[in-house]
Amino acid sequence: MKLNIAICDDEQNQIKYVKDIVSEWAETSGNVPAFAEFPSAEAFLFDYAENQNYDILLLDIEMAKMNGIDLAKKVREGNNRVQIIFITGYPDFMSEGFEVAALHYLMKPVKKEKLFSVLDRAVDNIAKSPRFLLLPMGKETLRVYAEDVRYAESDGHYILLHAGKETHRLRMTIPEIEKELGEGFFRTGRSFVVGLKYVVRITKASVYLEDGTELPLGKGLYDDMNKALIRYLRGI
Repeated sequence: MKLNIAICDDEQNQIKYVKDIVSEWAETSGNVPAFAEFPSAEAFLFDYAENQNYDILLLDIEMAKMNGIDLAKKVREGNNRVQIIFITGYPDFMSEGFEVAALHYLMKPVKKEKLFSVLDRAVDNIAKSPRFLLLPMGKETLRVYAEDVRYAESDGHYILLHAGKETHRLRMTIPEIEKELGEGFFRTGRSFVVGLKYVVRITKASVYLEDGTELPLGKGLYDDMNKALIRYLRGI
């Protein structure tokens, strides 16, 4: 699994120490981490305002100005999915950690075996929780669950994203939204990407969704579409 992991600690040697353990865990577990490092809660929040696509946060608690607990509270205002792991030298904040639904509370120096175990739990939780997308919509950011997206279609320099009962107009291209949607979706031609969850029938020329929507299927894509749907239904 690809994982976006942020490590926030005001001691660089601690960031390196934790990162090395997580990297070793990733090698043994088959996960692929992408790390972001932050020396303060303020630095993290500055980045988080534009990039909320983190899966796991490893947060020191004792930091200058804003501490890790307050940082976690800010994150939890709009994100219940991210896995928060606190790392600290003091046990005094443990009760507050539970208030922000922290996955675990690790004492420094962090023991490798313990962190391995907690990261395994984090991945299990992530796999069970719905995946959401953060997409640009004018001066705002649209948050939408990937599983709610029925299909996306090209509309000039924009796309129309059909999710749930709503349609959102976003300034993106079909290749861009295809990349964001990732697994569970199939590009049926130049102008459409469809959610395999909603497909009920395929012909040589069309894809039919459960709500009756008919989408064109590009020439020569029938076999690939059929294989993708079978893989999806089998959970491969």
